[in-house]
Amino acid sequence: MKKVSIIIPVYNEKDTILEILEKVEQASFASLNKEIILVDDASTDGTTNILKNISKKYKILFHKKNQGKGAAIRTAVKEATGDYVVIQDADLEYLPDDYDKLLPILLNDEADVVYGSRFKNTDNSGNFILKNKLANLFLTSLTNLLYRTKITDMETCYKAFKRELIQGITIKSNRFDFEPEITAKLMKKKARLKEVPISYFGRGHNEGKKINWKDGIHAILTLIKYRFVD
Repeated sequence: MKKVSIIIPVYNEKDTILEILEKVEQASFASLNKEIILVDDASTDGTTNILKNISKKYKILFHKKNQGKGAAIRTAVKEATGDYVVIQDADLEYLPDDYDKLLPILLNDEADVVYGSRFKNTDNSGNFILKNKLANLFLTSLTNLLYRTKITDMETCYKAFKRELIQGITIKSNRFDFEPEITAKLMKKKARLKEVPISYFGRGHNEGKKINWKDGIHAILTLIKYRFVD
């Protein structure tokens, strides 16, 4: 039986980490075995102790210094042994129930990578913070302009890959510019990419959202950079 690796970058998510793990455990995996890999990016709110208490149940790695989401994903990807890799945030913005939309496409070899699009699901229309939605739409439009593609949600967390694809790409970004970098490099590799509609429940900075306007600037620069360099 084939296996999927669920990789979860974690930073200061003590209020949600156990609940999201429970949801991941309960989710359908299209008849796949699974491994769950967490990377604690030097949390300071007690998350580290929570993870240490469950370290026998999951594969958990700990960064000694906070480096960012991209660095945590890079660490986790190196450890993945599944046939497929899915990225899962440690908050509750995304529902693991949607794995069953992403994974069958890979299992049927209809694509090399699947993006879960928040904008393809009209039920999400009231679940966005407006400024975040506008920023996401702008960055996706810029991606389509630069890379001549037609994706609807470049910044989505839910990205599912064939393992050899994601492990064959050198990721340099340490922070949230992981999303534009991986998308740019997938487009330049001409990877077969499909999108499926997913559910989304956006949270604000007062609820723990960490991305900010500076990350948006970095995303723009990253998209432009990788259009012209490898």
